Amino acid sequence: MDSKIRDIGIDVNPPASTCNDPNCPFHGTLSVRGRLIDGKVVSTKMDKTAVVEKKYLRYQNKYERYEKRTGRYSVHAPSCMEIGPGDEVRIMECRPISKTVSFVAIEKR
Repeated sequence: MDSKIRDIGIDVNPPASTCNDPNCPFHGTLSVRGRLIDGKVVSTKMDKTAVVEKKYLRYQNKYERYEKRTGRYSVHAPSCMEIGPGDEVRIMECRPISKTVSFVAIEKR
């Protein structure tokens, strides 16, 4: 692929390095759409995939209190992002890349 960075339509900082991954929103042909989520990387043990956690509160009517919940997303991690465990990232929805991966990392914060 060429080293030119594509405009993905979202106001984020593009990665400094380049890659030749076809599923990279900046250097490949993958388009992004839908939900935009901020979270923390908890695992990068899979090849080109990371697990991102998002913590949120859910209201319980019966007890009139909030409970803590965690959502986990399998995310495609392009090599140009250099994502590791503990990193804060911004992810966005894309077409399904595999059975569990329907999000891609677009910014390392």
